[in-house]
Amino acid sequence: MADTLIDATTPRQARPDARAPELSWRESTTGYLFLAPWLIGFFGLTLGPALVSLYLSFTDYDLLSNPRWVGAANYVRIATSDPKFSAAMRVTFLYVALAVPLKLAFALLVAMMLNRGLRGLPLYRAIFYLPSLIGASVAVSVLWRQLFAGDGLLNQALKLVGIHGPSWISNPDTALYTLVALSVWQFGSPMIIFLAGLRQIPKDVYEAAEIDGASRNQQFWRITLPLLTPVVFFNVVVQTIDAFKAFTPAFIISGGTGGPIDSTLFYTLYLYQEAFAYFRMGYASALAWVLVVIIAAFTALSFLSSRYWVHYDG
Repeated sequence: MADTLIDATTPRQARPDARAPELSWRESTTGYLFLAPWLIGFFGLTLGPALVSLYLSFTDYDLLSNPRWVGAANYVRIATSDPKFSAAMRVTFLYVALAVPLKLAFALLVAMMLNRGLRGLPLYRAIFYLPSLIGASVAVSVLWRQLFAGDGLLNQALKLVGIHGPSWISNPDTALYTLVALSVWQFGSPMIIFLAGLRQIPKDVYEAAEIDGASRNQQFWRITLPLLTPVVFFNVVVQTIDAFKAFTPAFIISGGTGGPIDSTLFYTLYLYQEAFAYFRMGYASALAWVLVVIIAAFTALSFLSSRYWVHYDG
């Protein structure tokens, strides 16, 4: 009787719930079911192929016969006896060094213009962002090739002022710069991010600077740019990684050869040639992992250096 009274007077929330483990198991199962598409994609389309590629980088594999283990021979060849690798690295680093700063500078310039409160701002943002959506497509690359061809639209315009331009994409001295121009044209994505960062800078900071007599140039270098460094850092990292991975424009404009005279032989294009033109899949896998290491090293250096020039609140 006493046990019954104690049980009746025990608060409901204090009683042990025998169904708690079962409910916890059901909730976990439901969560994993919702995560299943992502988990299948990650293990089946990302991690799995990456591990297979790492294994193949230590083999001699041509897609037709079984992989033959060769150890570090592919990496030794990359480091010592592959002139094409050196040429591809030189072109890729030059492209990254030119395209990324120019693209970010132009994106910041447009973002500052839009930040002045133009009428119809959403329309301008959509128009400027559109090239970032379609810029890496095959159709745009074909259009770009026609634009800079010997009888293309650019030379047609130059003829009106008495200038006879070269075939920009067939000249090794100018071919790479046409790809840089295409990259800069796709400034919409960093521009949107810059615009969001500019909107977060308090206006009273500029008002105080104007009272102190600071010019527009001084306000940019002493206020805007320092407060915008976290956004600049993010855009630098993202755009540099994208530049290292650039492939479609070089493939279409050069016809898949990387010419003329390897002037547009991007690293990714050379990797594609080794894998699908010469069927040296093992060697191509080694090239891919070298690119992974290069991008990882750049990203690590960027984060290490950010403490000296990136200014966060507080």
